[in-house]
Amino acid sequence: MQARHREVRGSAGLVSLARDSEPLPAKWDPFPSLCLGHSGLASVFSNRTSRKSASRTDSDNMADGEGYRNPTEVQMSQLVLPCHTNQRGELSVGQLLKWIDATACLSAERHAGCPCVTASMDDIYFEHTISVGQVVNIKAKVNRAFNSSMEVGIQVVSEDLCSEKQWCVCKALATFVAHRELSKVKLKPTVPRTEEEKTEHSVAAERRRMRLVYADTIKDLLANCVIQDDLESRDCSHMVPAEKTRVESVELVLPPHANHQGNTFGGQIMAWMENVATIAASRLCRAHPTLKTIEMFHFRGPSQVGDRLVLKAIVNNAFKHSMEVGVCVEAYRQEAETHRRHINSAFMTFVVLGADDQPQMLPWIRPQPGDGERRYREASARKKIRLDRKYIVSCKQAEMPLSVPWDPSNQVYLSYNNVSSLKMLVAKDNWVLSSESNQVRLYTLEEDKFLSFHMEMLVHVDTAQAFLLLSDLRRRPEWDKHCRSVELVQQVDEDDAIYHVISPALGGDPKPQDFIILASRRKPCDTGEPYVIALRSVTLPTHRETPEYRRGETVCSGFCFWREGDQLTKVSYYNQATPGVLKYVTTNVTGLSSEFYTTFKACEHFLLDNRNDLAPSLQTL
Repeated sequence: MQARHREVRGSAGLVSLARDSEPLPAKWDPFPSLCLGHSGLASVFSNRTSRKSASRTDSDNMADGEGYRNPTEVQMSQLVLPCHTNQRGELSVGQLLKWIDATACLSAERHAGCPCVTASMDDIYFEHTISVGQVVNIKAKVNRAFNSSMEVGIQVVSEDLCSEKQWCVCKALATFVAHRELSKVKLKPTVPRTEEEKTEHSVAAERRRMRLVYADTIKDLLANCVIQDDLESRDCSHMVPAEKTRVESVELVLPPHANHQGNTFGGQIMAWMENVATIAASRLCRAHPTLKTIEMFHFRGPSQVGDRLVLKAIVNNAFKHSMEVGVCVEAYRQEAETHRRHINSAFMTFVVLGADDQPQMLPWIRPQPGDGERRYREASARKKIRLDRKYIVSCKQAEMPLSVPWDPSNQVYLSYNNVSSLKMLVAKDNWVLSSESNQVRLYTLEEDKFLSFHMEMLVHVDTAQAFLLLSDLRRRPEWDKHCRSVELVQQVDEDDAIYHVISPALGGDPKPQDFIILASRRKPCDTGEPYVIALRSVTLPTHRETPEYRRGETVCSGFCFWREGDQLTKVSYYNQATPGVLKYVTTNVTGLSSEFYTTFKACEHFLLDNRNDLAPSLQTL
């Protein structure tokens, strides 16, 4: 973990530290974005009562307006000079990483009130290069604070001063840890005010969970999956030996590379890593490569002024249009030392762009026997994991079906997407009260291309018990007539399970529907947060669509449970309507049918009738 400085200022750039000096020039864009839209939804509501109270305070109004600025937000603007660029006249990614790291650290330290160190950085995808003479605008803010760590969101935008055009370069998420020499730090919680802040605050807990199991995810994939390769079938005469790409470089940590406490800036280490990785990639392609992706990595320990850092890089694998370079950083204090401290390891993906800015074909790599072949196969596994994180976590719906194929390598990311999608739906501010009957409220949410509904009631039952009772989908037919039968297909782990659900035919369809559902449950991280049961469709090779049923899909639905008092729970059900059930949903929310209310009241009776069934299990929650 690397320490950071308290302020950054230079001849070409300035970090903005004013808290409320002026409104934001542009609306903050939350990330990662989970786009869950569907087409063909017509507006069927009008003159509804807004869920928001008319008695909102002035501060709440400011939070939604342009005058509000997150108290942890820090902005940096840098003019790209020739000294910042590479041989192509583009901003060096290493220099950009230093600026990103500095801005994020200042945001973390503003919230913590003490020095902070970088613990990790999530995947970074570079979408555009930046040319000399352009301006780099970086924004960073704390999404959520845990006990001693914080998640900081970073957004990088480049600006052409002549044309006034701006475009997104990358978005990043970093984890910082507060560090105080003589006492343990307990961070104050962040208080989200806008819808975007509430969304990021809620999803940050799920991202933290995913980071903690990241190393195990790779180990499980390598242990349980056969990594295919074609080493034996390739023409060795057209392959480049991996050893030809090996790079080793040493850097002496001097005072300009460190903060006032003598700890090396993490951004400086990342810049040195990018440098040796670029040299290794160039030795394979004999051209000037472009860095496209930096994989999630963790700092394993600190380094100080006077340390010698040994940076090693080698091309692990070359795919058709991209290559993975592995980089390792070790530290030692004196030349006579034989033991070296492992500071960090990272994997970077490079491409070679042609005159048309399209990736060019790359030569094959011939790995060394033993460790070289292991790294070669692991690179293929990491490529799959990167694609899972990029397309499942960011939920690019135009490039993937609603029901994502399930396998052991992507279960962590599907579970993350499942819970995060529901939390983002819950955090929306513009839910509208559509109707109320027998103490059950029905809310609707209309956005550009999709329609969602949300039902809510108070039940006199313990919150943890309600959570346990509804977690097991096999009991759902006891209260939901829309579930004819539910079979447990796979108990993935303690919190995730896959079910095969059969429901009766809807809307005159002669065939009943069946669903393959991933159910992910989460207990609260902090006081005041809900218990969550998130549901989404997946596909399994063992349960393909059959002529007997019409395969249905759900992209985002589930329950949230809030403790309202002793033996009193607010139970909420959320569902984002898919085209297959849209007509049924609109019939209910427009008041032409009361099936929603009837089903939800049946759920209440089920909870009350079974509130004593699981008393021993509550001790484990």
